[in-house]
Amino acid sequence: MDQVQTQSQSGEGSLHFFDYWRVIRSRKEVILAVMLLVVVTGTAFTLTLPRKYMANARIMVREDAMDIDVFERQYVAGYNPFFMRTQYEIIQSRQILYQVINNLNLQQVWGEKAHDDGAPLTREDAFVLLSRSIKVEQFRDTSLIDIQVYREDPEEAARIANEIAAVYRDQRLTAKRQEVKRAVEVLESELQKQQDRVDRAEQELEKIRKELGVSVISKGFQADKLRLQQLEADRIAARVDMLVRKARLDQLESLDGDELMNASSYIVNDQNLTTIKAQLADSEVSLKVLLETYGVNHPEVKRLQAGVNELKQKLSNALEGLKTGLRADYAVALEKYNVLASELETARKSDIDAEREKFLPFDKAEREVEVQRHILDALRARVAQTGIEIEVPRTPVEITDPAEPPMLNRPVSPNIVMNILLSLILGLAAGIGLAYFIEYLDTSVKTVDDVERFLGLPVIGVIPQKVRPLVEEGPDSPHAEAYRVLKTNMQFANKGIGAGAFAVVSGGVGEGKSTTLFNLAYICAQLGDKVLIVDSDLRRPVQHTILSMSNRFGLTNVLMRDVPIEETIKPTSIPNLHFLPSGKLPRSSLGLLNSQRMRELVKNLKARYDYVFFDSPPIMGVTDASILASEVDGVLLVVQYRKYPRIISSRAKRMIENVGGNLLGVVLNNINILRDDYYYYYHSYYSHYYQSDESKPADEIQAAPEQKKDSL
Repeated sequence: MDQVQTQSQSGEGSLHFFDYWRVIRSRKEVILAVMLLVVVTGTAFTLTLPRKYMANARIMVREDAMDIDVFERQYVAGYNPFFMRTQYEIIQSRQILYQVINNLNLQQVWGEKAHDDGAPLTREDAFVLLSRSIKVEQFRDTSLIDIQVYREDPEEAARIANEIAAVYRDQRLTAKRQEVKRAVEVLESELQKQQDRVDRAEQELEKIRKELGVSVISKGFQADKLRLQQLEADRIAARVDMLVRKARLDQLESLDGDELMNASSYIVNDQNLTTIKAQLADSEVSLKVLLETYGVNHPEVKRLQAGVNELKQKLSNALEGLKTGLRADYAVALEKYNVLASELETARKSDIDAEREKFLPFDKAEREVEVQRHILDALRARVAQTGIEIEVPRTPVEITDPAEPPMLNRPVSPNIVMNILLSLILGLAAGIGLAYFIEYLDTSVKTVDDVERFLGLPVIGVIPQKVRPLVEEGPDSPHAEAYRVLKTNMQFANKGIGAGAFAVVSGGVGEGKSTTLFNLAYICAQLGDKVLIVDSDLRRPVQHTILSMSNRFGLTNVLMRDVPIEETIKPTSIPNLHFLPSGKLPRSSLGLLNSQRMRELVKNLKARYDYVFFDSPPIMGVTDASILASEVDGVLLVVQYRKYPRIISSRAKRMIENVGGNLLGVVLNNINILRDDYYYYYHSYYSHYYQSDESKPADEIQAAPEQKKDSL
C-alpha cells in the first residue's frame, strides 16, 4: 500500500507531454498574437532596410614562381596551406584598398552621399566603409578567389569589385617583374665576369701558341685527343657545376636582410623556407590588423608579436642553414672537379708520348678556352630568356569572371523571405515563452489534479462550458449527462445516503453555483425524487429568474414569521420540483440564517422532501454561506475553471470545515473541453452537443436572459 501511494505521489509531481501541449492549446491566442506582432514588426523593419546588391569578381591566383629557371634547378611544386589565406588578407589590405579608393575617387563620391555639404570622406573613413563592403573567399577547393562587394548601387558594386581585382593583379605583376629584374641584374653581372674569364683564357692560348710555334696540330695528336675526350667532357661538366654552385653561393652571401629573404626563393628552392616565409607573411598581416584594432598592449597582440619574432628567428636560422648547405655543395663540387682534373692529367701523362708533351700546354689552354666559352654561351642564353620573361611575363593573377552589375530586382539584402521566416520562428518561440510565463503566473484552478493536489478534495463533477439551465435544454440534452454523473458521485460521497439537505457554495462571484444547483435539482426531479430549491442568497437571488417566478414572498418572510411556509413554497412547471424564493431582503438581515428558526426550517423541509438544495451566496463575501454549511447534510463547492486563484477555493474549504460542514467534493465548472486537451476523456460525453450547438444560429444561443448564463 505504501509503495502504491509513493508511486502516486511521484506521478503527481511529474509533467507529461500533454501538460505542455495543454498550455499551448489554452494559450494559443496569446501565442498567435505575439507571433503576429513579431512577424509584422520584422516584416516592417525588413521593408525599411536599404537594399544591397552583390557583385562578384572571380580571379585565379598562382604562387610566385619564375618561369625561367636561372640556375637549372629542379623545381618541385608543393601545396602551401598558408598561401590562399595570405592572399585574402593582401586583397583586403590598406595598400590595395587605398589604391582602389584613389582610382575610383570614392572619398568624394561617398562624401557627397553622406554629407549635406558634399564634403569628401577622410581616407580612413572611406577605407573602413570599403572594407565592410567586401568579402573575399575561396571558391570551393580551387585556386579561384571570389571578390564580393555589397553596395546599394549595383553599378558601383561591380566597378569596385573589378577595380579591386585589377589593382591586386597589377600589384602582383609589378612585384614579379621587379623580382625577375633583380635576377637579370645578377645574371648580367655574372655574364660580365665570365666574359673577362674568356678573354683571359684566349690571351693565354695565343701566348702559348706563339711560344710553341704551333700552327697545325698533327693528325696523331688529334687521335690522342679523342682518347681523352670523355675524361675532358666529365671535367668540363664538373667545372660548370662547380662554377654554378660558386656563383649561387657568392650571390647569397652578398645579400642581407630583406634582399636575402626576397632573392632566396630564386636562388635555391627550399620548401621549408617557402613555408616559413608564407607563415611569416600571414602572421605579419594579422598582427597589423590587430595593432590597428587593439593597440600594442593587448594580450593577443603580444602573443602574435612573439609568434612573428619566433618565425623571423626560424627564417634566419633557415637562411643560415641554407648558406651552410650551399657551402657544403660547393666544396663537394670542387672536390669532384679536382679529382676529375687529376685523373685527366694522369691519363694524359700515361697516354701521350714524351715527344708530344710540348703540345700539352697548348692543349690545356685550348680546353680552358672552350670551357669558358661554353659557360659564357649558357649565361647569355639564360639572360636572353629572362629578358623575355620581363617583357612577356606569365601573370600570377588572372581575372576569369569580371563582375557584372546585378539585376535591380535581385538584392541580396535584406532577404525578405528569410527575415519573415526568422520572425515567424522568433515570434513562435516568444509566444510560447510568454504563454508558459503567463501559465506560471496563473494560479487559478485548471485541472482535476489541481483540485486534488491543492484542496485535497475529490472532484465529483466536471461541467462543460456554455451550459444553460436544463429547463431550456431539456432532459435529453447532452449536458444533462454531466449532472447525472454529478448526482451519482454526490450520493457516493455522502456515504450512499443520497437524500437530505445540501448547500451549493462557491468561493467567489460568477463561478456558476446557481446554474449548477438548478440543473442538479432538475436531474433529481426528473429521476422521480421530490426536490425543493431554496434560494438562500438573500442579497443576489437568481433562482426566481431561471424559473420565471415571483420573488415577492419567500425565505425571509418565513424566518420573520410574516408568511407561513406553505404559502411561500411554490410548485414549478417541472414535475417533482418545488421552489422557495428568497423573498425581499429586510433592512436588518444580520443573523437571519444563523437563527433557531432557520435550523427548524431545515429539519422541516428535510421531512417534506427527498432533496433540499440551498443556493447560498459566495462564501468569501458574506458569512451566510458558512452558517448555512453547518446546518445541511452536505456541501458542494463549485470552482470555475481558470477564474480565481487557488487560494480563494482553499480559503472557502477552510471556512466550511471550520464551521463543521460536511464538504462532499468539488464541482469543476465551465470547462472548455475543445480548448483543453486535458479533458479529452470527457469529450465522448459532449462531442455530439458541440456539433449540434455550433449548428444553431447565434441569436438562438443569445436568446436566454443574461442572468441565466453560466456566470450565475
